[in-house]
Amino acid sequence: MGERFNMGLWHLEPLVIAIDGLMLMSIAVYAFVNGLKGLASGGQPVEFGPALIYAGVTLAICASMALFGRRRNRTLQSGLIALDVKAWIMSSSITGALLLAFVLGLLLRGTQGAWLLPYVDPMTLVVVSLAIIPAPLREVWQAIREILLVTPVELRAQVEEVARRVAHEQGFLGHRTYVAEFGRAVQIELYFVVPRGFPPRPLEEWDALRDHVGEAIGGVERHRWLTVLFTTDLEWAE
Repeated sequence: MGERFNMGLWHLEPLVIAIDGLMLMSIAVYAFVNGLKGLASGGQPVEFGPALIYAGVTLAICASMALFGRRRNRTLQSGLIALDVKAWIMSSSITGALLLAFVLGLLLRGTQGAWLLPYVDPMTLVVVSLAIIPAPLREVWQAIREILLVTPVELRAQVEEVARRVAHEQGFLGHRTYVAEFGRAVQIELYFVVPRGFPPRPLEEWDALRDHVGEAIGGVERHRWLTVLFTTDLEWAE
């Protein structure tokens, strides 16, 4: 990977998140449409006994996977895993709602509300699907922003503040900052405009200044691609 993908494969994460999120929303829309069709066709009979067992087992599996993924992601901090956890939560929500609906169906048997039994399954599907369709929207929107390399406002402000302070302390003429975020990776380019005839310094001092800038910006170093350059020609920074 180092030879062919020098900057890693972080740029693939937002792409996968966007596709995965759109697929989840499409599945929810499909379930919503199927529920509407079921209601329009007069509902469908359901064997609530086997359905209860199936829903209970499925709910246990989905909830366990969501809990496991969330616990693991506390360390990994992956947007992809976070979306996968949300998918398991969505599945748990649908299955849990169906489980409650099936219990309600059992209670309605032999009562005046028995005519509602064929509508229990499609009605539950419509309500739950409508509720969870917007769930992945935030992740999809964030992924699209990262694919388009939209500059994160807060990070840009932080980098600008550090660059402004360093330029003032060192007597530089100005600076230019370029910031992009994709997946867990952050790419930062900082150009400091040094006055012509600036007193020469050993390379060790420039390296120490770079280290100072990196420490001031912060963040996880293995996920950060930081470039700090010094020039007397503003065109190199534009």
